[in-house]
Amino acid sequence: MSKASARVSPRVSQALAKLGADLRNARRRQRMPLAYAADRALISRSTLYKVERGDPGVSLGILATLLAGYGMIERFENLMDVRFDRAGLAMQDARLPRRIRGVSTRPPRPTPGLTFT
Repeated sequence: MSKASARVSPRVSQALAKLGADLRNARRRQRMPLAYAADRALISRSTLYKVERGDPGVSLGILATLLAGYGMIERFENLMDVRFDRAGLAMQDARLPRRIRGVSTRPPRPTPGLTFT
């Protein structure tokens, strides 16, 4: 077992294994041989093999390059989109004001010393 795999939680390990399996299945659905997909992503076959096995030592850049090669880069781009941040949105909603005062119908008062030309 490598040092990197010893440091990840079981949940992370499961997620990486699923991601790797999903990438492998995407490659196979597109009828791409391992060597062709690796060449296209400018990585070695052994690195692609590690990705597909869920190795935690593979860089994020390699994962992004593979997703781009499989035509799925938009999924990577939206990985941390605010729409999917349930905890952050819940915290933000909790801080919303309870009461919002009506908007004044009067025009704003002019600032002294400020002139428009």
